[in-house]
Amino acid sequence: MLTRQDRTVPDALEVLARIAPLGLTHIGFKDAGADAPALRALNARIKAMGARTYLEVVATSPEDALNAARLAVSIGVDHLLGGTQVPETLGILRGTGIKYYPFPGIPIGHPTRLGGSLAQIAAHTASYIAQGCAGVDLLAYRALEADPIALTQTARAACGAHGKLICAGGVASPARIAALRKAGAHAFTIGSAAFDETFAPGKPGLMAQLQEILSCV
Repeated sequence: MLTRQDRTVPDALEVLARIAPLGLTHIGFKDAGADAPALRALNARIKAMGARTYLEVVATSPEDALNAARLAVSIGVDHLLGGTQVPETLGILRGTGIKYYPFPGIPIGHPTRLGGSLAQIAAHTASYIAQGCAGVDLLAYRALEADPIALTQTARAACGAHGKLICAGGVASPARIAALRKAGAHAFTIGSAAFDETFAPGKPGLMAQLQEILSCV
């Protein structure tokens, strides 16, 4: 994710140019930190690199979250992550081919934390899949009420045979990636840990951090 502290980094296009040699095939950004024209240009550049694009919603009001879904349609991303207004968002996305992964549980504030019990996470996830979502975007390591790995296992089970589980936020070490893999997550997002150079201490530079992350997957 071209994001830091839940905001798209201001020099995202320059970052893309620097990391192009890595050949990344999944690259995302947030609905905060840049305006619509900038995000449209960013999305186009990522696709020109041959990667799939992801817009994650961090808007805190229902109206702003739905506007982020409309933005996703306008700029043509491949995947939309986050938000909780599932029926309305699916209506906005209908016919576009954009795959939707809402937040199960109760997202709170910005940077976003996750409220909700294991039972709530399971119920939300199963409901979202039944409504036609491609999967869910679980803020496992930002949970306030439950163990992150127990949440991941619960959400993965509730996804069933076809839903995909993406874990977002706080994936800041090789150990956490390994734990998410063991718990059944299909994918994870990472941004701040790479830009802050804390994922792999002693490996200076964004390229070195991303190479260490890639070595874990």
